[in-house]
Amino acid sequence: YVCSTWGNNHFKTFDGDIYQFPGICEYNFVSDCRESYKEFSVHIQRALNDNKHPEIQYILITVKDFTVYLRPKLAVVDGRIVKTPYYSSSVLIESNDIYTKVYAKLGLILIWNQEDALMVELDSKFNNHTCGLCGDYNGVPIYNEFIKGGASYNSITYGNLQKISKPNVKCEDPDETQALPSCNGHRDECEKLLTSSAFADCQLRLNLEMYIQACMQDKCACNGSEDSFCLCSTISEYSRQCSHAGGRPGEWRTQYLC
Repeated sequence: YVCSTWGNNHFKTFDGDIYQFPGICEYNFVSDCRESYKEFSVHIQRALNDNKHPEIQYILITVKDFTVYLRPKLAVVDGRIVKTPYYSSSVLIESNDIYTKVYAKLGLILIWNQEDALMVELDSKFNNHTCGLCGDYNGVPIYNEFIKGGASYNSITYGNLQKISKPNVKCEDPDETQALPSCNGHRDECEKLLTSSAFADCQLRLNLEMYIQACMQDKCACNGSEDSFCLCSTISEYSRQCSHAGGRPGEWRTQYLC
């Protein structure tokens, strides 16, 4: 199962919830949350780039006692810069101009496009043992993330709960009253983009509806601006996840689109 984040602050949990959370602090993306011994954690921090688009600035991965700090085109292991491919302590780090990938033998694969999109695939032995922005991996959407006991959280409250407190870092939490309303406009347009012939091999591999929802949210947020990041990041993510699931997406970019 895969948890991912991309584009306009979209997140998809292991259990299939799609939500948006615009925080720019350091957050627990996914960690082993068992009481006794935590095998791994992945933290991320986003910031707005020069075009005012959210990008992942760095990723901090801890596997047992081993720490990997990733920035675009840079990998630091236990405090020293390393050349990739790098292998040590059952962790392999690979990178090229487009992706950085980390494989940990305990059952974790992390793939980052060095910009906005990150995915983590986790062995099912961690079912019901994780916490963070990726949720608890119990196979049930919504429960324990957005509904816990008698309380229900919106996506921003949930996201803010995942913040990593750092004593000397000041960073504003996004306002919980500003959770984005769901958007139902543009459904036909999004469906048409995501069911085009380029994606014929993808529809049975992925949950199309989730990506339609994310695409509609992007369309509403773009407010008609033909900004390629705004419109294309969810289609790119759909294409990436299709490839990752073993599909073969065709060439979907055209001179008019992205």
